[in-house]
Amino acid sequence: MSEPPPRLVPMPYTLDSALSEAVGATHAAALSRAFGMATVGDLLAHYPRRYMSRGDLTPIAGLPLGEAVTIVAEVLRVQSRPMRSRGGRLLEVIIGDGFGEMSLTFFNQDWRQGELRRGRRGVFSGKVGEYRGGLQFSHPSYELFEDDDDTADRAIEFASRLIPVYPATATVTSMQVEKLVAACLDALGEVPEPLPADLRDREKLMGARDALEGVHRPANEAHAYAARKVLRWHEALVLQTALAQQRQFVRHMAAARREAGPGGLLERFDAALPFPLTPDQETTGAHIAADLVAGWPMNRLVQGEVGSGKTLVALRAMLQVAESGGQAALIAPTEVLAAQHLRSIARMLGPRLAPELMPTLLTGQMPAAARRRAALHVASGQARIVVGTHALLSENTTFADLGLVVVDEQHRFGVEQRETLRAKGTSPHALVLTATPIPRTVAMTVFGDLDVSTIRTMPAGRAGIETYVAPVAERPRWFERVWERAAEEVGKGHQVFVVCPAIDVSAKGRAAVEDDAPEAEDGDSRGPRWGVAQVAELLGGHPSLGRMRLATLHGRMPGEEKDRVMQEFAAGRLDVLIATTVIEVGVDVPNASTMVILDADRFGVSQLHQLRGRVGRGGVPGLCLLVTEATEGSDARARVDAVAATLDGFALAEADLELRGEGDVLGDAQSGVRSSLRLLRVIKDATLIAQARTEADRVLDEDPLLDGHPGLAEALARRVTQVERAALAKS
Repeated sequence: MSEPPPRLVPMPYTLDSALSEAVGATHAAALSRAFGMATVGDLLAHYPRRYMSRGDLTPIAGLPLGEAVTIVAEVLRVQSRPMRSRGGRLLEVIIGDGFGEMSLTFFNQDWRQGELRRGRRGVFSGKVGEYRGGLQFSHPSYELFEDDDDTADRAIEFASRLIPVYPATATVTSMQVEKLVAACLDALGEVPEPLPADLRDREKLMGARDALEGVHRPANEAHAYAARKVLRWHEALVLQTALAQQRQFVRHMAAARREAGPGGLLERFDAALPFPLTPDQETTGAHIAADLVAGWPMNRLVQGEVGSGKTLVALRAMLQVAESGGQAALIAPTEVLAAQHLRSIARMLGPRLAPELMPTLLTGQMPAAARRRAALHVASGQARIVVGTHALLSENTTFADLGLVVVDEQHRFGVEQRETLRAKGTSPHALVLTATPIPRTVAMTVFGDLDVSTIRTMPAGRAGIETYVAPVAERPRWFERVWERAAEEVGKGHQVFVVCPAIDVSAKGRAAVEDDAPEAEDGDSRGPRWGVAQVAELLGGHPSLGRMRLATLHGRMPGEEKDRVMQEFAAGRLDVLIATTVIEVGVDVPNASTMVILDADRFGVSQLHQLRGRVGRGGVPGLCLLVTEATEGSDARARVDAVAATLDGFALAEADLELRGEGDVLGDAQSGVRSSLRLLRVIKDATLIAQARTEADRVLDEDPLLDGHPGLAEALARRVTQVERAALAKS
């Protein structure tokens, strides 16, 4: 991108104009390669990351090295010469202000000789460097005066103007982006207004065209702030309108009404429950029951702490669907969890209801004959409750009448996988479960097209969990104390989980890890310290734990072996289970009292909270020991300390968002518009997002087709592509 910026063309451009028309084919190709841009709107939505001040007006003689400054000077000499050390040419311009001289250098930009002619005066800004004993600006910004300019006023105005700093690449610099943006702004015509006029008046917001000008060429900090506020409103309203449209679209789809009648399966199940539902379970259950008879597909997310009873709520929904002859499919992320779900469901149904519903397991690692039998029960409709892994997505798996899809741990599945399962029925209802607490603004932003229910109250009889950090880099002796403490718990008749970030970290090569194993959150390239294989060897020779019943569990073991080990542990025939995160979700062993997590700093906040939730599930008090070598004051240590400080998963979710930022929390499993936030920040802009959701609902209630809001309709079409619409529809 060494050619000069494009000449301005008198015709006005729109946001949908092709970049090749506005900035030329060469620049357009470079922007496309670097940022995927195609239109003027794409470029103008590439907002500055921050702004720099040009610095105070300063005479050349008093320039401080290393600081950003602005000077008024005259071009004295211009020379272009080839560079010896590398290809290309160096343009050197000597300027002076009567008090001193300095040089300006530009690489491969000889075209600047046409404007930086001897005798021209202007304002020059940059970071002061030194070369061969003289002062230098490398690639400075500048603005030349015309003969009739008021030099003093122009200089002061130029010096006070902020410099935008853009996301850039090695081939497209921030300064190049700035000049291309300026060229497009200068030739830009009218910009449609996405915000309703009454909203702009109420919030005292500038217009869309002025906001683009203000964010890219602000007069001062206040101007930039006001412009960014408007553009955050644009982003929030477009996003929330897209999600609200999807909610309305679902409401217009037809789905079979699944009613529970007097004396039916659900009533019989509730009557046999040996304990009362918690208040939150009752409330969430009532919402789900109403959704299932509404006539359109339910789309509900149920979030709740580990052990809060989400599976019971889901089972009651399955029973309501089964009463109408429909089938329910629960998809879980691992074989271990799927098998446990099946056992848990069969246990809750009891000997009377289980034979009627024939809960059936279907996984990829089942023996061929058993899998064929299970698939036949599913296809014939005999199995009205089906639990499985990705095997449920197979083309060979068919249902007689799939009425409800339950997705456990939604973050383990992409939208395509969920849609594949839903497509096996006719507009089936969908229930998404997560034990990863989601901050309200993230729920509105990522799952805004779903109705959200939250289960906060925990069932009675939970003994609770205490969590401690074992900082073994600072206190090496604590490492041995961790194992002594684990042995003490086993001595009391309890069981212990030991979780490692890898399967094997032998010195012969890279660590063998699970497909979804945690990576170091801070880019630590050393790899995990502990693997299951190494810990099994260590504890096998331990003076106390070595005499106890130890076993290992990880994702690369055959399915039957994994299930056998987990059942042995659940039955109390093992004392210590050394595992990877395969036990993160759903594993229920009430007698397990202790969770030891090695290399705890390699896990995220939510994952640590999930793992901790495996203990303290019965009447046995839980103990969680977070073993880390992360140093005090580091981001990695801050995450571990945050988990130890509270058991409130929702508070931890907020902390996780603060520590890691939206990009990591939202992830890329949610395809489309929701993972492409630009200026909007889900915690800082929580109030704005809530206001935008209310505004979007109001606008669509009054104007469902947006005929009276053409600017918002255009912004939606520009920002939410057909691919993104499809992703929203599949959620």
